[in-house]
Amino acid sequence: MNITAFMNLMVVLVPFLLITAVFSRVSILELNLPVASSEGETPPEEPALALEITVRESVIEVGDRNAGVLRRFEAKDGEHDLDALAEFLVDVKRRFPDKLDATLLLEPEIPYELIVAVMDRVRAAERYDENARRTVEVELFPEIAIGDATLAAAQR
Repeated sequence: MNITAFMNLMVVLVPFLLITAVFSRVSILELNLPVASSEGETPPEEPALALEITVRESVIEVGDRNAGVLRRFEAKDGEHDLDALAEFLVDVKRRFPDKLDATLLLEPEIPYELIVAVMDRVRAAERYDENARRTVEVELFPEIAIGDATLAAAQR
């Protein structure tokens, strides 16, 4: 039996299938639907913190998507006070220790260096440990999502 033709087909078909398999992608949209309860009405839960840090040219706003702006850090002489931002985020982390994610919303013309500096402050902070007598890094919100900030009311 001559299998040369079959082997030629496999030599061509296998790489073709491997190449096309790389380009096919499955997209899954995960939905969390409310569960129907048979027991009467349960009191509504307080919405969890949805931390948003909005970086604008003149101000950095830290807020909750559900409650609004929590704190504003105005830029002085074109410089943002990133240390005050880090201190405030440490306080937020103390109140919500299980929270790991934050959303960073940026205006279009924000310099790359500022974006990286803000991301570093959101991800972790340095604290002085009295017991160890050294500076240690404290994890704040390591899961950072980036998006576009809405236009400020003055720009609309």
